[in-house]
Amino acid sequence: MTDRHRRILASLVAEYIEQGEPVSSARLAEHSALGLSPATVRNILARLEEQGLVRQPHTSAGRVPTDSGYRFYVDQLLESRRRPRAVPELEARLRRSATVDELLAQASQEISHASHQVGFAMAGVSTAVRLQHIDFVPLDGRRVLVIVVARGGHVIQRAIETDERYDSTTLQQAANYVNTEFAGRTLDEVRAAIVARLREERLLYDQLMYRALQLARSGLREVEPAPSVHVQGASFLIDGVATAEADRQGTLEALRTLLRMIEEKHRLIELLTRSIEEPGLAVVIGVENASPELKPFSVVLSTVRDGERTSTIGLIGPTRMRYQKAISVVDGVSHTVARLFESQSQ
Repeated sequence: MTDRHRRILASLVAEYIEQGEPVSSARLAEHSALGLSPATVRNILARLEEQGLVRQPHTSAGRVPTDSGYRFYVDQLLESRRRPRAVPELEARLRRSATVDELLAQASQEISHASHQVGFAMAGVSTAVRLQHIDFVPLDGRRVLVIVVARGGHVIQRAIETDERYDSTTLQQAANYVNTEFAGRTLDEVRAAIVARLREERLLYDQLMYRALQLARSGLREVEPAPSVHVQGASFLIDGVATAEADRQGTLEALRTLLRMIEEKHRLIELLTRSIEEPGLAVVIGVENASPELKPFSVVLSTVRDGERTSTIGLIGPTRMRYQKAISVVDGVSHTVARLFESQSQ
């Protein structure tokens, strides 16, 4: 593609994002600063349409970008972006968070507020989740609630059925034993160590140790922390979605689908997880989304390493969004979060 074609396409995308209406060749000739006549611009637009980068909604209308046109435009933005500068005020607000979970919740709010889109932050799960401590709480009958707290703030709860009734004192003693012996190990290491110790003959003479290991084995069976996601600014979707008559029904249905995903959260986690192809900043546009129901939307996201796990922060908005602003906001917040993670690990 020639430089002239690139600049016309960039001007068309930028104009359409701002105005929300098909862009005419006369308007592009007037605002592109290339000094081209409307006839020359029309010829260029015809070539861009042949390449699938723009389309003409109606015969008498101007052109609008396709998802491929947005992709070309966004790739140019990504190639030319600079490393974001530190923002002391943003870092100060995020630093007030007491836990990683609070930090990510605040990050999603910062992104939504700055971009006027839906901001999200998804806490990743480590490939080697480590036990911080375990608690056993008596329930009704012979049921016991096992509470596993993993490093990084993950909390997993599971109710198990035991062979006998346990009072709170016995359960507390059992939890103290498990925490003393296994805190700091990965869950896989804890499971393996419990199985090995249950085979030792000396357990026959130590009922407390035996009970503690049996409770821990039952409580940790097939237990892994699930990702959590924080979402802010869902109301911005209603303001940002295109409302052209021809697209209204499909767009509103997609909006309802996305709002249901946000409410249910586990579906949103599945969507976002499928959108992450590699570390760093990425933009998923329209038809590139894993869910075909979400083709009216784009996702700008960035991954952030926190020790042994990877978290993801970003935003969701209509395909007709201010991509330059969105990329800048997500990039800036993700770099700030990364700096805070790094400082906390030192």
